[in-house]
Amino acid sequence: MADKVDVIVVGAGLAGLVAATEIAGSGKRVTVVDQEGEQSLGGQAFWSFGGLFLIDSPEQRRLGIKDSFDLAHQDWMGTAGFDRDEDLWPRRWAEAYLAFAAGEKRSWLRAMGHRIFPVVGWAERGGYDAMGHGNSVPRFHVTWGTGPGIVEPFERRAREAEKSGRLTFKFRHRVDALLITNGKVEGVQGALLEPDPVERGRSSSRKAIGDFTLRAQAVIVASGGIGGNHELVRQNWPARLGKAPASMISGVPEHVDGRMIGIVENAGARLINRDRMWHYVEGIRNWSPIWPRHGIRILPGPSSMWFDATGKRLPSPLFPGSDTLGQLDYIMSTGHDYSWFVLTQSIIKKEFALSGSEQNPDLTGKSWRMTARRAVNKGAPAPVEAFKTHGADFIVRDNLADLISAMNALAGNDLLKLDHIKAQIEARDREIGNPYAKDTQIINIHNARRYIGDRLIRTAAPHRILDPAHGPLIAVKLNILTRKTLGGFETDLESRVFGANGQIMAGLYAAGEAAGFGGGGMHGYRALEGTFLGGCLFSGRNAGRAAAKAVL
Repeated sequence: MADKVDVIVVGAGLAGLVAATEIAGSGKRVTVVDQEGEQSLGGQAFWSFGGLFLIDSPEQRRLGIKDSFDLAHQDWMGTAGFDRDEDLWPRRWAEAYLAFAAGEKRSWLRAMGHRIFPVVGWAERGGYDAMGHGNSVPRFHVTWGTGPGIVEPFERRAREAEKSGRLTFKFRHRVDALLITNGKVEGVQGALLEPDPVERGRSSSRKAIGDFTLRAQAVIVASGGIGGNHELVRQNWPARLGKAPASMISGVPEHVDGRMIGIVENAGARLINRDRMWHYVEGIRNWSPIWPRHGIRILPGPSSMWFDATGKRLPSPLFPGSDTLGQLDYIMSTGHDYSWFVLTQSIIKKEFALSGSEQNPDLTGKSWRMTARRAVNKGAPAPVEAFKTHGADFIVRDNLADLISAMNALAGNDLLKLDHIKAQIEARDREIGNPYAKDTQIINIHNARRYIGDRLIRTAAPHRILDPAHGPLIAVKLNILTRKTLGGFETDLESRVFGANGQIMAGLYAAGEAAGFGGGGMHGYRALEGTFLGGCLFSGRNAGRAAAKAVL
C-alpha cells in the first residue's frame, strides 16, 4: 500500500524531530519513519549530556566571560581547518551556524521551555596559538535535564502535531530504497520489522514481517551516522591517523549503523569528507552495558596526568580537555590503541564527570539538591564512584608500585616501568607548589582556576599526585570510543542534497549527522563541542522549513 503526505522524514532522532515539527508547524503533513521502536524517539540526543555551543550568552556574561561572534569565528575556523574544494558548503554552513549560535538559538529554544544549567563548561581548550584549535573561552552550555531536556520540547511539539493529524509516526519501518521518478525523489520503500519492546538503546530485532511504500513531495534524510558500525568506521578511517584501532568501544547503540547513508549515496547523492570523524580517547567500558561494546566518555578536568601505553607522558598541549583529535593522532602514533590517566581521589572527586544523560541523574532529573552535592560530597559523584568500584578500566591502590603493577596486569604486558613513571610524576609534583611554573599542564591548571566555574566544580586545588593526604592513587585505562561522523551529504543552506553530478537532487534533503551536521561537514576536521546537538537543531530546522516551503 502506498500512502501520500507532503514530506517524509527518515529518522526520529533530534534532527528528524526538529524538521518534522517545523513542517507540521507550517500546516503541512509529515510522516516520520524509523527502524527502531517508539521507545527510541529522540535517538542519540536522548543519551547525550545536552551540551550546546552558544556565543555571548547571558550565562557567560553572568560568569564574567567575554565572548563575541568574532572570537567564536576565529576559534571555529582555526579548529575546522577547512582546506578542500569540498569545503565550500561546509564553510558556508559554519558561518551560518555561528550566526545562529550568537543570535536566536537560545531564545528560540527558551520559548519552547528549554533551560540551561548556570555554570558554563570549557571544552576543547586547545593550547596552541590564538588562531589555532580550541575554545578561547567557556561556551559549553549544559541543558537542564541533559539529553532528555533537549529532546522534550520537540517531542511535545511532535505529539501535539500528531493529535492534530499533521504528523504521523511510523516506527519499525526500515527504509531500503528511495523512490525516484524522472530524477525527482518522491518517496521511500522498505520493510516492516516485527514489533520489539526491547529497552531503549538495546539491539532490536531485524525480522521483516512485510513491506511498505510511502510517497511524498520531499524526503528528508536524518538517519544519523556510522559510530555503531565499527566495520564502516575502520573502512573510512583517515590515513592521516595511521592504522585504525584494533580495539574500540561504542559511544552509540548498534542501530547507528550508517545503513541509510549507503542507500542514499547509491541513489546518487554526493557524500563528502567521509574520512572526517570524531572519536573520543577517554573511553571506558560500561560496567552495566546497554548496547554492544557500550562505552562511556570521561569528561575530565585539567589535572590528571596522561600517559601513553609505554608510560610516556603525552606532550604539551595534549592535556585532558584540550584537543581530542590531536590526542587521537598521538595515541595512534604509539602503535597502541589505549592510554592511561593517573590521578588522585581529590582529582576524581572534583574533576571527573561522565558523558551521558544516564550518568548524570542529578542534572537529568533536574534536581538542584542532588546537583549541589557535587561541590560538597566527600566522594566523587555516585556514577563515577560506581565506575571506580566496578569498572574494568579502573585501578585503585595506596602506593605507586602496586598501581603500576596492576596497570601492567590489566594491559597484559610489562610496558610500564615504575622508575620511569615515578620520575615523571615527581618532576610534576616539584612544580605544583608555586603559583607559577614551566610545566604547561600546571600553567593550564592555574589558568582554569581563574575561571569561577572551573574553580567551583571542575578543577581540584593543586596538589602533589604522590601526597598520601589526597589518595588513594587511581589509574584509568582509556579506550578509543566511537562517536560522531563529521562528513556527510553535501547540502546547500536549505539542506537540499547535491547529486554526484554536482546538481541538486530534486525532492531530497538531509539534516543532522547524515549531512555532517550541515553542508557535508561544517565542523571541518575538529569540533569545539556542544556543536553536535546544535548542528542537529540548526540543520533540522533549515531542512524542515525549506521542505515545507517547497511543497505545494
